[in-house]
Amino acid sequence: MELNILTGGPVEFLPPDILKKAKADTWIGVDHGAVYLAQHGIRPLFSIGDFDSATPKEQALVRKFSHKLITAIPEKDQTDTELALLECELTYSPERINIYGATGGRLDHFLANLLSVLNIDFPKLVEKVCFIDRQNLITFYLPGEHELRKAPEMKYLAFIPLTAVTGLTLSDEKYRLTDQKTAGPLAYISNEFLGSTAHFKFTSGVVCVIQSRD
Repeated sequence: MELNILTGGPVEFLPPDILKKAKADTWIGVDHGAVYLAQHGIRPLFSIGDFDSATPKEQALVRKFSHKLITAIPEKDQTDTELALLECELTYSPERINIYGATGGRLDHFLANLLSVLNIDFPKLVEKVCFIDRQNLITFYLPGEHELRKAPEMKYLAFIPLTAVTGLTLSDEKYRLTDQKTAGPLAYISNEFLGSTAHFKFTSGVVCVIQSRD
């Protein structure tokens, strides 16, 4: 099962076909993302958030269109996106979770979303989560050997250890690494595929991979 989460980031960063995709797929609305879905006639499996920035009219619209509404208090330890991810895993246990609307706008919101995979509650979710916008596709990996497939129109490839990492090896990318060790977060950017696939491996830590285009 594949789920799609729409959060409340700026709509100009969304892929241009987002509404066509939304008609056919299974969606979850997070805070103002739930408002956006409802405004376009899309009924999410559930909507979640504190909705503190939504007007009474928008809140009523979300209630009308959501199959299930989960209201969170503004003062909480976890973000609305983290709460949505936990609900996805506990209720549906999907194979993949695409997150839209998490980039652009406030950097603190974006970083909180990006780093949510490091939360101790998320070991099963790390490799399921994928952030998508007009220019980027962001995925996350645990130790092991991995194959990447080149996404359409994406030119660049970045490997970003989010923690201390050992044994990072890029075997068939344009720029290669062998048994690299990092003491903390580090960005290896502007790499590229040489074909339709690329392979990498590492022995400890968490690595973020970004495919992107100008």
